[in-house]
Amino acid sequence: MSNTGRHFVKVKDRLFCVEPIDNSQGKNKRKFGDINPATKKVEGDYGNKYIGSIHEDDSIIKEENGFKNITLTNGNPYDVIDNLLNK
Repeated sequence: MSNTGRHFVKVKDRLFCVEPIDNSQGKNKRKFGDINPATKKVEGDYGNKYIGSIHEDDSIIKEENGFKNITLTNGNPYDVIDNLLNK
């Protein structure tokens, strides 16, 4: 798994790509870092380095990249994979 949360799942002879999508990156996002004792402000950039998701614009899951049955879900991505396997 990468720092973006993108990972691949292989089930039998099929390969699935899972990408956690977060389009709020950089906007209204909680800032992570260290508290400067002098200023009492959060400093550092930890929250942008290892965010565990990607912006939809940075997704590799696109038809032009050879992906089929592209599904966006708010639920468990493994349920979507199970449903695709049981079609």
